Amino acid sequence: MPTQYHNMDSFNRDDDDAAAAGVNSCRRRSNNDGGTAATATADYQKHVTPSNSQENDAAGAGAALETELRPSRSSNLTGDTQLNNLSMPKKKSSMLGASSNLVNSIVGAGIIGIPYALRMSGLLAGIMLLILVAVLTDKSLRLLIEQASFHPKLRHLPVHTFEDLASYPFGKYGSGFVLLNMFIMAYGAMVAYLLIIKDTVPTVMGFEHGEHLLERNLILILTSLCIMVPLSMQRDMASLSCTSAISVTADTILVVFIAAFSPIKENVATNGGFKAVIEDDGINSTLFVGLGILSTAMACQHSAFIVANSLANKTRRRWRWVTNQSISLSAVLCLVLGVCGYLGFLGVTQGDVLNNFPLDSIQANAARVLLAFTMFFTYPMESFVARHVLIMLVHNGDMDARGGFTLENERCVEEDELGEHEDGDEHTVNTTITTGSIIEGGGVLCMNRRQTWTIMCYLVTLLPALIVSDIGPVLSLTGAVGGSCISYIGPGLVYLGVNGEAFLDKVGGWLDRWRRTRGYTTFDKEVSEGDLPVEGNASLGLAQDVGKFSYESITSGSKPLLYYLGLFPLWTSIANNGATHMQKKIEAANVATGGRVVADESKEVLPPPTKWDFAVCFFFVLFGVVSAVAGVLSNVYVQMYDLDAV
Repeated sequence: MPTQYHNMDSFNRDDDDAAAAGVNSCRRRSNNDGGTAATATADYQKHVTPSNSQENDAAGAGAALETELRPSRSSNLTGDTQLNNLSMPKKKSSMLGASSNLVNSIVGAGIIGIPYALRMSGLLAGIMLLILVAVLTDKSLRLLIEQASFHPKLRHLPVHTFEDLASYPFGKYGSGFVLLNMFIMAYGAMVAYLLIIKDTVPTVMGFEHGEHLLERNLILILTSLCIMVPLSMQRDMASLSCTSAISVTADTILVVFIAAFSPIKENVATNGGFKAVIEDDGINSTLFVGLGILSTAMACQHSAFIVANSLANKTRRRWRWVTNQSISLSAVLCLVLGVCGYLGFLGVTQGDVLNNFPLDSIQANAARVLLAFTMFFTYPMESFVARHVLIMLVHNGDMDARGGFTLENERCVEEDELGEHEDGDEHTVNTTITTGSIIEGGGVLCMNRRQTWTIMCYLVTLLPALIVSDIGPVLSLTGAVGGSCISYIGPGLVYLGVNGEAFLDKVGGWLDRWRRTRGYTTFDKEVSEGDLPVEGNASLGLAQDVGKFSYESITSGSKPLLYYLGLFPLWTSIANNGATHMQKKIEAANVATGGRVVADESKEVLPPPTKWDFAVCFFFVLFGVVSAVAGVLSNVYVQMYDLDAV
């Protein structure tokens, strides 16, 4: 895959309107005065985040941390062109491999806490919430990847991550919101995985839960260093397809064990039968504690782009197959394990349901071994996400440290550019560079950048795992905060922002019809001469507000009561902000690439959004806000009054 690296730090995270305005002014100057697009690019590049500014200052003007390759005169940039330094996968997965990776990222530590979630929420309420969360997860996964890869305005641009997508309508605030919650989700999950290893492996070796703390911590450190860390060191998620398949198989066997050996019949009979259990435990006041755990269990939006980017020949149909199969299998596994595990122990169900089984049971120890295998092979999935966030924040996504710190890197770059070889012959080559020819650098001691950040992620998650013992609150708080934001609020806001212009047109049309039927003055948008494209450049669109109805025409004048009851003042404000920034960002991207980015006509194009699509995105946002606020408050309430004690 040809890759073009431009020295455009934080392009997909910059929210400086002055920079975008500068690009527009440079565009006008370049058309009127014969200037070049390089001027606009240089102006826009001045606006970098503080972290990158410090790095550049420290490295000096001649630092080779970022390599700018000049395109050949005959080459054009395509949708694969990178406008930042994001390191893309070298390996690709089949649909089955991508599905295995996605399932593995879902049924991690959260699955073993599903019985505890049903205890907190109530059996009937918990089942309904699990189904709802699964449906929302499937919808959000397709929504995010389709907007990034197949939206008419974005399909020709390199939108490879969740934070890239969020930055187009909301700038640095959008990307920062996504990165923060991605890290919360990944960090909470990694701590939970280590806690489960501390619960399972020492118990199998004869060290009882709640005792022998030193021995259990030593076993955790040794096993995680020998298995989890080496797997987390891998560069691409496609390398984990095999271990993910093993993990999913172990999860399936674990679910069968819970269903077969939970004392369901005896426990239900002791509590008056199944009908009495349903009547007494249909819905509980701690409902949102359970929802937080369910959100943690099903959340995979933070790793969706990593999985999608590893999928070979990514199309809407292939990605839909991956999400449908993955979410369906994950939901079935969670439902079976959750219901059987909860009915087996009811009010005494622990955060790790295996702790409810006898310590000396051969079957229980076999299940603990299976769970340990799952945790060993799932931890790297979340480590990939946490590492990605940190590298995006510190190194603008450049995991490979291209061209940095080694003379060999510089030599490889020059040879790939010029086509020079040891025999002195020159060859006509395309000015591209493959990451395979670059030696990774940029780390500390004897490690490269990727290995350094992997170790850092491991160490910061190991410390709380050595101190904390109860996995329940970890899963619930992680889901209440990170899960609600990354799974519901983020996708809903991004969809509304990316499609803000279409939404304003729909709302404007609705209000226009309502006003006409009642004889009110309408506010149709008129296009002035100043809004028209610059003469001689047909590729340029209108400067701003290119929709049929402007934001001002919507907010001015009379409006029906439904407009306010439906929170349309909020939705239209978000849509207007997204539409405005989207246009500036896309114009800046086109100018920065000198107009060489062209859409891949073979790519599918999303159809226009419908009213139902916008209604779904509203539900995402509202559901996420309620679950986040209520989840945090419920967790505080439960911990204050020790309601989860067994």
